[in-house]
Amino acid sequence: MSAYQLHHPYQVDGRGRSAEADETAYIRGLIEQVLFTTPGERVMRPDFGSGVMQLVFAPNSDQLAATTQFLVQSALQQWLGNLIALQGVEVQAVDAALHVEVRYAILRTGEQQVAAFTREGALP
Repeated sequence: MSAYQLHHPYQVDGRGRSAEADETAYIRGLIEQVLFTTPGERVMRPDFGSGVMQLVFAPNSDQLAATTQFLVQSALQQWLGNLIALQGVEVQAVDAALHVEVRYAILRTGEQQVAAFTREGALP
């Protein structure tokens, strides 16, 4: 395990050091960061993120679902295309909750993964 694979969200381990994550957990954490970071939120990377949290209270429609799916897919490919092969994204907004399922393969190992995320309200 490399020191750059920090656990997300940030934690301190039992030794008082930054907690590390295995590759699978590390990549899942990166996906979560891309999904739920709003562009403009990071000072030195104003275009980082997907903007998907802005859609939590938008009215549901087929057009919104297609737009959101495209938005998420393009953000993940842009920011994590060197680590994962994206196989599919499903986004559902139900009431004030956003459900996102990402199917991908880790490029280094070829391992297939499914990561599901749910966020409620306007803020992650």
